[in-house]
Order: sequence, then C-alpha cells, then structure tokens
Amino acid sequence: MDDAVAIPVPERDDENFWSTITTLVEPAWSEPTDDDTFAMDDKVLDASRALAERISTRALAYRTADKPFDSALMAAPDVQLALLRALYETKRSVDRLAESAATVAGRNGASYTQLGTAWGGIKRQSARLKWPHAVVKRSAGESIPLRYAGGSAVIHHDPNVDAWWYTATAADQQDEESEAVHTTSAEAIARATEFLLTHAQPGRQVST
Repeated sequence: MDDAVAIPVPERDDENFWSTITTLVEPAWSEPTDDDTFAMDDKVLDASRALAERISTRALAYRTADKPFDSALMAAPDVQLALLRALYETKRSVDRLAESAATVAGRNGASYTQLGTAWGGIKRQSARLKWPHAVVKRSAGESIPLRYAGGSAVIHHDPNVDAWWYTATAADQQDEESEAVHTTSAEAIARATEFLLTHAQPGRQVST
C-alpha cells in the first residue's frame, strides 16, 4: 500500500499512541491476493481437520484401540461428515469473530457503510441488520457496552474530569477497572479491547 508511508507508527510508550491508533485509517486494508486466500484455506482446513478428528466416531475408535489415525482415513465418508460438522463450527466461529471485529470497529468510529464494505461489499442496511449494535450514537454521559474475545466491558464517561474509563471482565474471569484518564471513548474502548484480548481463554486467539 503506497499510502502506508504516510501512516504514523508510534510505539506503545509514545504519548500519542492511543489517540493515533483509534484514528481510522483509510483505506483500512488492501485486497487479499489469491495466494493469501489459498494460504487461509489451508489454515482453516488444518483447524477443521483437528476438530473433525476430535469428534469423529471412527477416530475415537482408533484412539481407544491405541492406534494412530492415518491421514488416509480422512477419505472415509463418516470422517468427511465429521469434517463437515467441524466446518460448520468454523463458520459459527467466523460469525462470532466478525461480530466482535465489527463492534470494536463500529464503537471506534467506523460506519455501517465501512463495515459492509469490509464484509464483502454488502449494503449499509445489510450491515446494520447483521450487526445491529455495532454502531451506536450516544451522548457523552452514556455508557458503552462491549463484548470481545469471550469477555465484556462497559466504557463510562466521568463528567467531572471529562474523561473516559472502563470496567471489564475477561474470558478468564480476570477483572479490571481503569482510571478515568482516557481522553476519548475510542481510547477507552481500545484499552478495554486490549485487556479482553490479553486475557482470552487459554488456547483462544482473536484478531482484530
């Protein structure tokens, strides 16, 4: 992306780090190449096959007999049905992760038009129907709920100091309450998102 050179890249200890990263960059991405999508297919298949082997009745029989599950056994129709079931769970995972990404983007200033464009070019109205709570216009005094990486947070505004703060409970049941030091709701959302991602359940990885 030619415009990348114009995008500021502060490090974490920079005083402008949070205000910079919560400022929406346009364009937000470059179109993936065929190589990118094929590589993603491979990773999705690897994850789905791993789940298929865990839920497959035939694979269980091999484990019970203390025998290795040869990759050739993937050709069995029942194993392919287990793979199909695993791929369905993959789709559900994608839907959950997409809702999280849309919510974080929307709460940080992205519009439904931008969310729809990112989701394969669907219309603004379709994006609103798909993620009805992603983009919410609120007054400065209202709290903002957020769910991400299996946890949840609420972003609050303190009118006495005109600053934002958050309370959060992560997927691993860790709690955090920040000080009212964030100058914008977007900064508080970014910090809450970071906490929720850091304390996701073991073995879970969530991308934004």
